[in-house]
Amino acid sequence: MNTTGDRKTVAKPPVFDVKGTAMTDSAISTHPGTVDSAVDPATTPKRSTGGSRALAVARIVLGWIFLWTFLDKTFGLYGTPADRAWVTGASPTQGYLSNVDGTFSSWFAALSGSPVTDVLFMGGMAGLGVALVLGIGLRTAAIGAVALLGSLWLSALPLETNPVIDQHLVYLAAIVAFAAANAGDTWGLGRAWARTRLVRRIPILR
Repeated sequence: MNTTGDRKTVAKPPVFDVKGTAMTDSAISTHPGTVDSAVDPATTPKRSTGGSRALAVARIVLGWIFLWTFLDKTFGLYGTPADRAWVTGASPTQGYLSNVDGTFSSWFAALSGSPVTDVLFMGGMAGLGVALVLGIGLRTAAIGAVALLGSLWLSALPLETNPVIDQHLVYLAAIVAFAAANAGDTWGLGRAWARTRLVRRIPILR
């Protein structure tokens, strides 16, 4: 009986270096120390580390701040009186923007109470809250945070306790860091979201 013929050739899994570049057999034999894994790093689940879990906790806590602001101002649940809730027809931006006293006070006062301003503000709060809590769309959230938190930072100028930094810039920097670190992949839906056809076509939605 022929035991050497008709043997099926089993394809070797690709091998990548530490930068994620596929290596040839000759490169592997010449530089074995550069081999990182025999599995494509793009499809290999990454184990959660202490740092990634800490980022996940910070992401969720910050997301709840924005989400609660939206819910409270919409329904008057806690800090907002019930008769000043958005659902009663009150403006969620008029109380703050009309009382701004700073460099751009006249500009922000003109925006206060506008239905467009209210929708943009509340939509931004809800969007940031949902994105951060669920860990999806963090890149888009970072762009939105620049617009929303940057505007709130401008409205607070000049700052009272620090010439440059206030909580708005701290929140903004944190959201950008979450997006850069793919913080939604840990304790969030970031990985599943990244695999959707929409996000693969439009990576900025990641």
